[in-house]
Amino acid sequence: METEDKKGSARRQYDDQFKADAVEQVLDKGRRIVDVARGLGVGEGNLGKWVQQARIDRGMGPEGKLTTEEREELTRLRRENRMLKEERDILKKATAFFAKAAT
Repeated sequence: METEDKKGSARRQYDDQFKADAVEQVLDKGRRIVDVARGLGVGEGNLGKWVQQARIDRGMGPEGKLTTEEREELTRLRRENRMLKEERDILKKATAFFAKAAT
């Protein structure tokens, strides 16, 4: 699937199964990133990032890096936090408005 990036150029998107298969060839079958990338028509940088994240997800990465699951949860929590702050601000304004109206 292709989408347009901010510059207007086409950008390919790969599904999770495609990424998993590519990563498996590198991590489980011992093939080089450059060879797998060429064979699949994927950028070496993209495949390298997928492999790096897979290593983290498998517990083989550097300390302190987030797994995919942790990264998704962090994104969800940040979104929720932003919404709660917006709701709080609206309620503060409403409280001030009704307090003035009551006096």
